[in-house]
Amino acid sequence: MKHHALAIDGPAGAGKSTVAKLVAKKLNYTYIDTGAMYRATTLKALRSGIDIEDPEAFGFLDSTKMEFKKGILFLDGEDITMPIRSNEVSNNVSVVASHIPVRNKLVALQQQIAESSNVVMDGRDIGTVVLPDADLKIFMTASVEERARRRHEENLSLGIPSSYDKLKSEIERRDKIDSSRSYNPLRQAEDAIYLDTSDHDINAVADMIYNMFTVVTTKRSKDNGKQNGQ
Repeated sequence: MKHHALAIDGPAGAGKSTVAKLVAKKLNYTYIDTGAMYRATTLKALRSGIDIEDPEAFGFLDSTKMEFKKGILFLDGEDITMPIRSNEVSNNVSVVASHIPVRNKLVALQQQIAESSNVVMDGRDIGTVVLPDADLKIFMTASVEERARRRHEENLSLGIPSSYDKLKSEIERRDKIDSSRSYNPLRQAEDAIYLDTSDHDINAVADMIYNMFTVVTTKRSKDNGKQNGQ
């Protein structure tokens, strides 16, 4: 693999995006929030009024433009940072993400991005499907209670109406959908490092992953140098 890649997988609200952004900044890598891409697809589907239960209703993706600029996702030229965090999108994204045509289209786009730059990518199937040859794979999780608390605080900070109890039940529902879908389910890659962040500060977690990644990529570069020198 010409470029370096860090894959971070895990369930909803585990802190993946926050940590991935911090690590990408430290490394000066491109941060790719794949969850935002599925949310963007969900947003466009809801706006279009299509049947989101129908896997064949997402043909609009062929003419949809998704582009990351400094970690911000633009959908057909629109900054959708806030719209994709709505409760309506959150409650429907796991259904949309379970459709094979949707996953195939977005996985291909994610792999295309990784081929052109060094990336830190987070999602549900990065280490298992999107970037199976990533330099380092992390499976990040936390208790349902902690994940609901974090998402609740995040919503409040963004000015989004929020209920802890409702978020907890929604996260449990999303976990079930994400883990039980037949195609590319949420699961830990065999060579991924398991990391429970329930009792850890997010900045400390980011530092830990950054240090691990630096060790791995430095070793890989040295090994490649030795092979090329033989």
